[in-house]
Amino acid sequence: METVKNAVNYVSESVQGAGASASKETNKNVAKDNDASLTSRATAAKDAVVDKKDEKSHDAKADVHKEAAKN
Repeated sequence: METVKNAVNYVSESVQGAGASASKETNKNVAKDNDASLTSRATAAKDAVVDKKDEKSHDAKADVHKEAAKN
């Protein structure tokens, strides 16, 4: 039962990590967009940093669950 729980958590964290990665890339593009307002660009840059942190966090948690599911 614990193996199934870890497998489900692995998938969940992987999906959340992928979502954070996609959001990060979108925010990076907005931050680089010369047609966007300075406020929008600054907010997007800040959000990209937060998304990167979230992505790394979810990826690390996914790795822990993956390893736990193997045992």
